[in-house]
Amino acid sequence: MCGRYSFRKSAEEARFLFSYADTPVFPPRQYVMPGGPIAIVRKELGERRFALVRWGLIPAWVKEVKPGKPLINARGETVLEKPSFRNAMKRRRCLIPADGFYEWQGDVPGKKQPYFIHRAGDGLFAFAGLWEHWIGADGSEIETAAIITTTPNAEIAKIHTRMPVIVDPADFAAWLDSDGVPANDAARLIKPAADGYFILEPTRIERRAPPPLPKADPQMNLL
Repeated sequence: MCGRYSFRKSAEEARFLFSYADTPVFPPRQYVMPGGPIAIVRKELGERRFALVRWGLIPAWVKEVKPGKPLINARGETVLEKPSFRNAMKRRRCLIPADGFYEWQGDVPGKKQPYFIHRAGDGLFAFAGLWEHWIGADGSEIETAAIITTTPNAEIAKIHTRMPVIVDPADFAAWLDSDGVPANDAARLIKPAADGYFILEPTRIERRAPPPLPKADPQMNLL
């Protein structure tokens, strides 16, 4: 799984790689955590757009949002069939900018070794993501997202059984094009990153509570 990642790059660097039309300002974060706001890139009316949504996907068909463990990850092997994810896989695929993520090695609670997993030079990359728009009976709305995971490459297999799916920049257009690229075809991009793609670095993790969601801002698609 992927339960924490980093997005420390500037807005200008992210906009250059992902080529979205917006010019948002957002702070760099060493620890992006479930339940808090995350940046996504999606396609709207033919354009790539930046949005902030909550990390923890809420399926559109859920009648009531209840406390509990959020759906922060979607298994790539089952996204075409699982009711929680199959509609988003067909219609609401997104990219999630990051420059590293964290995994833990070991089985003893409190004694697991965290690793920071990143590119050489800490370059930006994109997780494959799914997003949803939930509307409550009282008219309340919220947009949420999950990161797709798959089997690990050779390096990550040494410490964990899963890894997030990484979308190559050459495949950004196909992943985002839900109208032109059917879900079955897009699913071919769900695979481990190439061996040697990441560096694994033992680290220490600060324990912090998830940050609150920002207030709504129509220009940034915040809900």
